[in-house]
Amino acid sequence: MNAARYRIFLWAGIALILMWGGVFAGYRIADALRPTPQKVAAYAASLDLGSLSPEARRASLERLAKQLNALDFEARREARLGRIWDRLFEQMTDAEKAWFVEQTLPAGIRQMLDAFETMPEDKRRRAVEDSVKRLREARANLNPGERPPPTNAPVISEEMQRQMVSLGMKTFYSESSAQTKAELAPVLEEMQQLMESGRLLRDRRRRGE
Repeated sequence: MNAARYRIFLWAGIALILMWGGVFAGYRIADALRPTPQKVAAYAASLDLGSLSPEARRASLERLAKQLNALDFEARREARLGRIWDRLFEQMTDAEKAWFVEQTLPAGIRQMLDAFETMPEDKRRRAVEDSVKRLREARANLNPGERPPPTNAPVISEEMQRQMVSLGMKTFYSESSAQTKAELAPVLEEMQQLMESGRLLRDRRRRGE
């Protein structure tokens, strides 16, 4: 192999190494920037809304909402069940609570509420029970450090479940406080996931409903 050809192969090899190095570095950077429940929890824990100006409060809540919205379904469920922003929620004004809840509901939730409203009462009850059961199972599988005590506490109260069934989710949700809406959020997301996946319908068919 002559010197000219050797240099061509050498530079081609260097270029290939640099290209893959750039790809790997880009992947590592993207992975580091990707939100996770743990990163969202760490950011929420770092905030003290009482010490911030109105502008900084708004910017911090917007950043927290954006991070939560960037999580996929499983990660969002983990974050909600971990109750990572309970402390911050207590520091929020009623207007901030209402804004935060609305900003962090997934797309399509209104359509799900409309669909739930058209279901007969027995189907509503089954949908609520299935969603709460799945959330209870998911919470039991959280890592001990992420699990909110006590683990045997209901995901939502029996009274809330009864009202969701009897009044209809849309009516109950629209008449609820921001605090109640925050408690309902994981149930709404779970129910939306069940409806969109068709699992709710398949479960009913297996039960012969």
